[in-house]
Amino acid sequence: MIKSETPQLIHTPSSESQPDTVTVTGCWQVHVFVENQLMHKIGLALNRLSQQPDMRWDLSQLGALDHIGAQLLWNCWGKKRPGQLILLPTQEAFFQRLEQANGLTISKPRKSRLTQVMQLGTVMLNFISHLFGFTALLGQLILDACHVIRHPGRIPRKEISANVFQMGFNALGITALVGVLIGIVLSYLSAQQLRTFGGDIYIINILGVSIIRELGPLLAAILVAGRSGSAITAQLGVMRVTEELDAMLVMGIPHGLRLILPKVIALAVAMPLLVIWTDAMALIGGMFSANLILDMSPRFFIEKLPDVVAIANFYIGLIKGVTFGAVIALVSCHFGLRIKPNTESLGQGTTTSVVSAITVVIILDAVFAIMFKNVGYS
Repeated sequence: MIKSETPQLIHTPSSESQPDTVTVTGCWQVHVFVENQLMHKIGLALNRLSQQPDMRWDLSQLGALDHIGAQLLWNCWGKKRPGQLILLPTQEAFFQRLEQANGLTISKPRKSRLTQVMQLGTVMLNFISHLFGFTALLGQLILDACHVIRHPGRIPRKEISANVFQMGFNALGITALVGVLIGIVLSYLSAQQLRTFGGDIYIINILGVSIIRELGPLLAAILVAGRSGSAITAQLGVMRVTEELDAMLVMGIPHGLRLILPKVIALAVAMPLLVIWTDAMALIGGMFSANLILDMSPRFFIEKLPDVVAIANFYIGLIKGVTFGAVIALVSCHFGLRIKPNTESLGQGTTTSVVSAITVVIILDAVFAIMFKNVGYS
């Protein structure tokens, strides 16, 4: 192994025969600076020499040089070659790269010229564009529905049954789990308060009305929007990326009849069934929780439930299920058809679809609460 030479700067003052000269000797490589802890010392020496610009630099005595050593000298020279410089041919490449790098300019990020008012206008125009697109999709859906009513032979039965299986049957597991857990949590929290006031029996009223009228449809809709809504948007988006949608139009196959209508009908059929299933699981979870906390027998809970919860609440839940299912399918299809043929748009469209579907479901739930505020309370 060759022993490393200590890097040195030899300053020779000017004389009659030669100008003020700095001779660079030794090994100017990073491992030498680190091993001998010379980085700080060499840096101070270079700083002193940098204050004397009119000097000749002689690098012909250098034993070895790397990019770190060249960068130290380059910074000392003010990032340009001195007027008098002696280099070896092997050292020329280092300083050529530094000159090229010094010529590069880093572009500053451009500030947005949009003012807050203009940004608000852009958001409103985007919202209006989505509103017009959704209205057109809804109108096309109505036309397709009227067409299949007049021509029953063109009803896409296979597509509808396949979507009912995928969006309804395959969602039974997750809706059952969430329903049972929500029923247990709601029953436990309500029992803690009711036992304080001696109103244990009213836990049936709280669980029955809140689950059958509100929580059951809302939970099922949110789960379906996150599970099936994202799948619908992603499916249509992938078909856009792979140009399958364009191929369908070329072959004369309408998107609305084969893609949109089956999904809307399937979710409108599957959602009420999922609402009933979620209600049942949540009530079962609440019933067993009430049995453990309040010693209320399951038989008494089941017998008392129809007396304290009006049947109108059940019908309201079913109406919500049908509406939520159709709206989730329409919103998901709307964003799926607007996806551009690239993967980035696919991810953004799917995320926006889920968020929009859940937001619309919550808004519709508030509308139903206002419309039926005097219905179902005995």
